[in-house]
Amino acid sequence: MKFKTVFVCQKCGYEAPKWAGKCPDCGEWNSLVEEVKQQESKKAPARTRSFTDFSSEIVQLSASKAVKEPRIETHISEFDRLLGGGLVKGQLSLLAGAPGIGKSTLMLQVAAELSKNLKVLYISGEESISQISGRAARLGVKGDNIFLHCETDIQKIVESVQNVNPDVLILDSIQTVYHPEFTSSAGTVAQVRECTGELVRLCKPKGIITFVLGHVTKDGELAGPKILEHMVDCVLYFDTEKDNVLRLLRPHKNRFGSTGEIGLFKMTGHGLESVENASEYFAQTSRDRALKGRAYSLALEGSRPILTEVQALVSPTRYPFPRRVSTGVDLNRCLMLFAALEKHTGLPLDNKDIFVSLAGGVKLKDPALDLAVCAAVISSCKEIPLAPDSVFMAEVGILGQAAKVPLIDRRLEEAQRLGFKKAYSAAVTKPEKEKLSRMTLAELADLGELTLKLR
Repeated sequence: MKFKTVFVCQKCGYEAPKWAGKCPDCGEWNSLVEEVKQQESKKAPARTRSFTDFSSEIVQLSASKAVKEPRIETHISEFDRLLGGGLVKGQLSLLAGAPGIGKSTLMLQVAAELSKNLKVLYISGEESISQISGRAARLGVKGDNIFLHCETDIQKIVESVQNVNPDVLILDSIQTVYHPEFTSSAGTVAQVRECTGELVRLCKPKGIITFVLGHVTKDGELAGPKILEHMVDCVLYFDTEKDNVLRLLRPHKNRFGSTGEIGLFKMTGHGLESVENASEYFAQTSRDRALKGRAYSLALEGSRPILTEVQALVSPTRYPFPRRVSTGVDLNRCLMLFAALEKHTGLPLDNKDIFVSLAGGVKLKDPALDLAVCAAVISSCKEIPLAPDSVFMAEVGILGQAAKVPLIDRRLEEAQRLGFKKAYSAAVTKPEKEKLSRMTLAELADLGELTLKLR
């Protein structure tokens, strides 16, 4: 058997015969790492597996039957919502996030709920059994049907799975696992790719629900090759900083559900708690008086509207170039809105610093926030307090026109339920307007009408 030395990019998996400072494929600097690659002979037989291969017979599509997979609920409401109603047998999910954000905590809570009816095998390559037991005691997890194993050798992990024969497998984390047939260190492209492939070939035929935890880089991206995300069925990312009490879990890929949903969790001393009513959670801020620079909106994440508080601060600049800072909302989108306000309303912003932020530490891209951002900036610049019972929902274009946003009827119903008395929006249909019984609607055509109605 022959071996050869190659240099593999740890970001994209590109292989080069010699080292270079910059990856020719993805352009990343200092990412090429030397690895020893096994060179298989063409005459050598294919490597056999000790378990069933993931294969099937060739059939016609018209002759095949679609089987509706039953969902297995974790009884963690936000997690089930994120997965599309629950788990599917044989599903392989990847959970990634910053260190200390709650990945292991969430997995132990999921294991506790699933162990009531299923056998769970929890394999850790980062923590000892005593550390996992200590976390379980803090979370109140008894785990009579949870089996613990500390191991980093993928071959021994396969043996453990075959011996225990679990219904659910949790691996923490994939970057600590290595394949002894490869000489590269754990966490490299070759190791992560091969170890994940072993798990796919092992768990898919057996119908084992598998959770794999992954590390992230300093840029917030998943560590390891991009192919890792293609090999799994579901990719979940924690989208907030670990210092924030609120945790946002987003699906970046989901073969069994939508990628538009988000899961909201609150970190407590007893683990992660689901925030089932997101609007009431964000509505806990004081709404008893009007404030300058504060506007409310309802952003749609997946199938539910979330009450969002947009805050803006406009102040004279002391620098040659005014500052533009945004938190939670896209900065380029804000710059376009500021330019539209200057052009179409005559608002003097060329000598002002502008700071825009979404309260609660959320990051949203819903265009319905455009009108709320413009209203908050106008309010702060002109010293006009905005009523706390008013909500703003419309997309604003570069020509200053207000456009209707999708599912406006659902947003208006939620605003009415939360006690808002007046809604600013683009023109809506008559059936949507008839649903409003306790709230008035101010229909806008452009930013000029918004400026007039806020006076």
